[in-house]
Amino acid sequence: MRALVIKTSSMGDVIHTLPALTDASEAIDGIRFDWVVEEGFSEIPAWHPAVDRVIPVAIRRWRKHPLSTWRNGEWRKFRETVDQTNYDIVIDAQGLLKSGWLTRYTHGSVHGLDKNSAREPMAARFYDTPHAVAKNQHAVERVRQLFAQSLGYEMPGHKGHFHLDSDYFIDIQGIRPIQQYMVFLHGTTWETKHWPETYWCDLARHVTQSGYAVCLPWGNENERLRAERIATAVDGVRVLPQLNLRDIASVIAGASAVVAVDTGLGHLTAALEVPAVSLYGPTSPDLVGAYGENQVHLTLDQCPPCQAQNVEPPIFAPMTADIVWQQLKPIIRTPGKSATGKRLKGTTHESTGTR
Repeated sequence: MRALVIKTSSMGDVIHTLPALTDASEAIDGIRFDWVVEEGFSEIPAWHPAVDRVIPVAIRRWRKHPLSTWRNGEWRKFRETVDQTNYDIVIDAQGLLKSGWLTRYTHGSVHGLDKNSAREPMAARFYDTPHAVAKNQHAVERVRQLFAQSLGYEMPGHKGHFHLDSDYFIDIQGIRPIQQYMVFLHGTTWETKHWPETYWCDLARHVTQSGYAVCLPWGNENERLRAERIATAVDGVRVLPQLNLRDIASVIAGASAVVAVDTGLGHLTAALEVPAVSLYGPTSPDLVGAYGENQVHLTLDQCPPCQAQNVEPPIFAPMTADIVWQQLKPIIRTPGKSATGKRLKGTTHESTGTR
């Protein structure tokens, strides 16, 4: 059976779709998937062993530059790519008008969320078979239920599994420290989601005094400068070079534990089955929090009130480094313990044509 998945963005949404592929693979012998995804996240689907072909799109960029997109042939290439295969089923797991529109160029019975379940109800008009999936549940469970209904198997009773192999993310560039280490994922797009820098320094002291190194990845200049300030303040903290997504995954996969703000890399940590404490201030983890084993969600209502401190953003003042450290200590992975799964082989990536 050949299926096409349309789930273009964001990083967390793409990662949340992976357990549904695991369910389908266990329920239907021989099912294989192709996947349409935004170019910036096109590595992620290929990490699941049920995915054969990744078809990148660039809707965000195409919208900004429609004329150049038309002239350079990128849109035409996408249409020609999806036109090559007659799929047994097409599943729009996004539930947006942009993803529904992409289904118009595919060949196969199109399934998706019905008008009462989709984030954008008008998207349901593009589907041959819309399905009702309750909204008030975690995003991973919603996608798992959509796949079960679309493909006609019984929804598994157990927690979903991402089925990624941490051994696949090898230390290509020698970027992992020799000693045991933890990763702090300190960067996020919302200013109000940032945990105070002074708290990162305090937590780094707890971690390094316990014999672990601390690794700080970064994705832009502001994040690099923050990482350097933390490393200057605390011995044993290492600022990593700028890395691509796979190399960041390699660092995370080898970590004893991770502390993350509400960010896509936190979801990647959960998919790699690395223990983590995720810090939530203005957002709630109930529907889209990091999903998996040993994933601790720390919210402000779990923290005792404290006197106002000179920290930015002030919303995080009660969530001190001492509180985070107490949540982190019990889940730290012992040396040699790693996630299990199958090594990924033979995936075709449309943007490179390599296997």
